[in-house]
Amino acid sequence: MWTSGSSGGRSAPGSEEAGWVEDFAFRLLELLAGGADSAELARFAVAEPRSAAAVDLALRINATVHGHRRREAELSALVDTAGDLARLRDPDEVLRSIVRRARRLLGVDLSYLTLNDAEAGITYMRVTDGSVSTLFPEVRMKMGVGLGGLVAQTALPYTTPDYLSDEHFLHSGPVDEAVRDEGLTALLAVPLAVGETVIGVLYAAERAAREFSPEEIALLSSLADHAAVALDNARLLAEVSAHSQDVERAEQAHDRLMDLVLRGGELPAVAAAVADVLRGGIGVYTAGGTELAHAGLPTAAPAPETVTASYNSGRATATEHGWVCAVQAGPELLGSIVLRTGAALTDADRRLFERAAVVTALLQLLRRSVAKAEDEVRGELLTDLLTAPERKPGTLVDRGKRLGVDLTAEHAVLVVHADGVSRRRLAASAAQYAVLCGIHAEQVVLLARTDAPGALAAQIAAALGAQAGCPVTVAAGGPARGPAALAAAYREAERCLRALLRLGREGSGASMAEVGFLGLVLADRADHTGFIRQALGPVLDYDRDRGTELIRTLTAYFASGCHVPRTKDRLHIHANTVGQRLDRIGSLLGPDWQSPDRLLEIQLALRLHALRDL
Repeated sequence: MWTSGSSGGRSAPGSEEAGWVEDFAFRLLELLAGGADSAELARFAVAEPRSAAAVDLALRINATVHGHRRREAELSALVDTAGDLARLRDPDEVLRSIVRRARRLLGVDLSYLTLNDAEAGITYMRVTDGSVSTLFPEVRMKMGVGLGGLVAQTALPYTTPDYLSDEHFLHSGPVDEAVRDEGLTALLAVPLAVGETVIGVLYAAERAAREFSPEEIALLSSLADHAAVALDNARLLAEVSAHSQDVERAEQAHDRLMDLVLRGGELPAVAAAVADVLRGGIGVYTAGGTELAHAGLPTAAPAPETVTASYNSGRATATEHGWVCAVQAGPELLGSIVLRTGAALTDADRRLFERAAVVTALLQLLRRSVAKAEDEVRGELLTDLLTAPERKPGTLVDRGKRLGVDLTAEHAVLVVHADGVSRRRLAASAAQYAVLCGIHAEQVVLLARTDAPGALAAQIAAALGAQAGCPVTVAAGGPARGPAALAAAYREAERCLRALLRLGREGSGASMAEVGFLGLVLADRADHTGFIRQALGPVLDYDRDRGTELIRTLTAYFASGCHVPRTKDRLHIHANTVGQRLDRIGSLLGPDWQSPDRLLEIQLALRLHALRDL
């Protein structure tokens, strides 16, 4: 039982202080279990001055839980939106769903949508959600006026923390009056575009000052892009005959794609579905041209200028062998999707191909959000494992199992270091080698399944160094099993990293066994066998395979003060024989075997080898 007293000591069982602590802890846990907000916890802290440190910890736990819940809610809203839009056919219902979901997705006070009437030259309010003003829903303005006019002209998102004082767009008296009446302050507006034509603007608005994050802009832009396609599809279905085979096929394909997204499908499944419908080859590529998925006929990464043309136009671009469409979320270019076909595309097929690009963008955003949440959970596990493994080892093991990591199995712990490289970028590149990867204490730390930590460290150092274009140093500890042993292996890896850097071995990878005799000094568990093999392995193997006496010669050579005449007398052999054996040893150990550092390691290894036979 702990106390909040300044001495940090323990209260005797049954004492008044212990009783207060038990009662306090119960009440604090009761508040957390009941979903108490920060205000309730703050009031509790005022009532119990001695509990300040514990309440501060509870506030941080509360903020973390609410953060996870918020991310889960955003993902749920985005998936629900995709499902609704896939099923909606009535244009008015589409519009209401867009606005309602936009408000829910960003958690704002008000969301609304305006549409452009090109023939009349006006922009008018079509749907609102959360409005309390009688003026606001009736807003009509000339095209080009207000924040929406700026977004419609540039076809780019725009956000302002204070609409009424923002001078970057043309204000209108009636519009400003409606904004005041509604009490709006911060606005985010993204275009609804079909091809090169902006058909409307989707807004998220707050009655208090607010800065919208890039992630929020990208999510709302992705929703607007997808909604614009769905809206255009609804309009087409209303205008085109119900007997149109192309439209029916496009509808089925679109539903098929959205069903894949809602069931958690991956990019290869999307590529396969589109390739099947369009009877061609589909390739999905990153912005850098790396293939992410492929189905059907072989495809190649598109030329950058072709992707740029599609990005600028918002439409698929024809090429010599097929079509290319940029995959984008608002202003962010995520990559491209390529169609290889020898047949001409109908308008319905082209629209389906463009929808596939929107679905691909949505899927990538969903995966990015899920990956971000998972990375945070993995990072928390790694930090707890390395800082307090003895606190609740069973809980750590259970948390690891939920993430697919068996902490009771043998793992190596590796620390990655590079100057001038973002740690997040370094961690992202190194994650492929690990079952658990994160940033701990300003270091990139990996947990990897291997029985050769030094070899894996060298492999990672070489690969990441080539990728980053600068030296990357990797130090390994372990292998070890269990939370406490893994934490000890991490400390060993830290010491190994410091040794590598101080020895001038920047850009290399090693464990204590490869650091040389310093590894014996610094390691928690001295690996004598590994050290002997590192220093004398080729000579030992040569003697074993050929029945020679190179180790005995080397021992006599050092015992004679590296003097050949005295060595031949000690061994009772000719001086030429000693010279030949030393030449053979040099060919096995390398030309620098008689350098001061190597001589020290070799002599120490010889001593340890001799002691093993005692």
